[in-house]
Amino acid sequence: MTYGCIGEHLKHSFSKEIHALIADYDYEIREIPRDGVDAFMREHSFAAINVTIPYKETVIPYLDFIDESAKLIGAVNTIVNRGGKLYGYNTDFFGLSALAKRTGIDFSGKKVLILGTGGTSKTAEAVARAEGAREIVKASRNASNGAVLYTDVYKYHTDAEIIINTTPVGMFPNISGKPIELSAFGRLEGVLDAIYNPMRTPLILEALFRGIPASGGLYMLVAQGVRASEHFTKKTYDESVCERVFKKISADKTNAVLIGMPASGKSTVGAILAERLSRPLLDTDKIIVEKSGMPIPEIFKQHGEAHFRDLESEAVESVAPISGAVIATGGGAVLRGMNVDALRKNGRIYFIDRPLDALIPTADRPTASTVSDIEKRYHERYEIYRSAADVIINADTTIDKVAEAILSDLLG
Repeated sequence: MTYGCIGEHLKHSFSKEIHALIADYDYEIREIPRDGVDAFMREHSFAAINVTIPYKETVIPYLDFIDESAKLIGAVNTIVNRGGKLYGYNTDFFGLSALAKRTGIDFSGKKVLILGTGGTSKTAEAVARAEGAREIVKASRNASNGAVLYTDVYKYHTDAEIIINTTPVGMFPNISGKPIELSAFGRLEGVLDAIYNPMRTPLILEALFRGIPASGGLYMLVAQGVRASEHFTKKTYDESVCERVFKKISADKTNAVLIGMPASGKSTVGAILAERLSRPLLDTDKIIVEKSGMPIPEIFKQHGEAHFRDLESEAVESVAPISGAVIATGGGAVLRGMNVDALRKNGRIYFIDRPLDALIPTADRPTASTVSDIEKRYHERYEIYRSAADVIINADTTIDKVAEAILSDLLG
């Protein structure tokens, strides 16, 4: 390894892609078991590496030099080998600070609640303190390292103005969890989540729904990667590099989720997008058919619509954690808010708004097999589609132009 990242579980790391966009060097992702860290660090046959969970503190005894921010935080995420001497840095401080600024969150004079007590929690505390927080409270399940219990948070600290999640709750593959309920916090002004996969955790989705400035950890990951690369290469990058890399990674990882009426062209548009983007096409109706072993009309006939909706929710739940895909949903997928929430975690939702008179009923669509059925569904669902969508695509045009409009928005 010349350059790379070490950690225990890295199958879904974005770091290799990020560094490929920052500079021209080979960057390797290497999973190292806990009993292999000692040999790896003693050998230190690398030019420079990033270090992630759970080794940010483990590597410290092997270092010859640690910069002041890393000492303050007590964790190292970047190591540079200079003539056999190992120099340790913490670029997470820069990353979290950059994320807060981009989100419009100002710590000055604020009460900050930090969830978790691990290495990233220490970074969050250092950033909040350095940027003038009035009070900092840390919470954990066992009240360790000076943290309070979550029960005490609800009793005494619901006046927190900024919340930072540094726990793994809500992280891939278990993307449905939420570490705390935001409804209890009446003075909340901002929420940050260090998790970047999914890009929007349930915590972030709730904050955004409440109109609170909030962001997941992808920009933090990019910004700390840019600062780490500066250590690697001894170069200083222009400020625009973070934004350029973030936009590219965000576009690559964001699912294009298609919603709309039966016969609106979701599957056809999805196929075009998948080909143009070189992405997989995930069709929830097809997933239901494959899993149940029967066509959708037969499911309705034998088990009823409620059973079908349950299967639909299962299909949505199975595709929601995936990133970088095109997802075509059934016409009624938006009828359950839980489905929309799941699709938003890694997706940008496009409503293919085809005019009613262009929707053709077919026998294989149980809720839209006649003209009157189509009309009824259209009037029942139209506002639901609009409210669920991030972008409304005018589909009173050709399928190719619909696809082009989505591509233009997704890729910026």
